[in-house]
Amino acid sequence: MGSRYLKTKILDNDAEFYEFLRKKRGNVKSLSHYATPILRQPDVSDRASLNTTAYIWKFGDRYYNLANQYYRNVDYWWVIAWYNGYPTEADIKPGDVIDIPLNLEQVLNVLEVY
Repeated sequence: MGSRYLKTKILDNDAEFYEFLRKKRGNVKSLSHYATPILRQPDVSDRASLNTTAYIWKFGDRYYNLANQYYRNVDYWWVIAWYNGYPTEADIKPGDVIDIPLNLEQVLNVLEVY
């Protein structure tokens, strides 16, 4: 498995907006950075094809802990967040039910990241 940036373009940016940053980095001509990844939201048929488990959010829960528990890799915390439409833990209240896709490779394919 790879990171969520596996298919993401690397851009060389020489935009005037970043001139201050280029000067700060020794007057470099351009900055390299990742393009903003566009992840698709799974539709109803995508969701029906994925095996998920319901999880009741508790006070103190963290996405990275759930990713470690279900995927054995904290780097995939964002999969759970994206799948449920809650970008941060602050967006979820204790007692809310979220779905955790169980097959990481399959959900990455659905999100068109893998």
